[in-house]
Amino acid sequence: MAAHEFIFALQLSDEPHFDAMLSEVARTLLVHVGYGAAAAEELRSAIGAALKDSAPVGQPRCDVSFRAHSGQLQITIAYAGGAVWRTSRPLP
Repeated sequence: MAAHEFIFALQLSDEPHFDAMLSEVARTLLVHVGYGAAAAEELRSAIGAALKDSAPVGQPRCDVSFRAHSGQLQITIAYAGGAVWRTSRPLP
């Protein structure tokens, strides 16, 4: 799927409830674009850690985006008032 380009973005607003949902969305998206189980799990784990590490106190709103562009998958997590976390991996 490396020749395809897309942006999939979510705005999450209730932190205690979005961890499980985002984990399942990420797993489904990563497998759909062709990552193997180990690579998908490594990225899901990194996303989970970023959610915990980037969240400022009292700011439940979070923007998450997955962007496939030029053979790379770019993942961004941004809390309102918090640091932005980014990572990218070559598309399979």
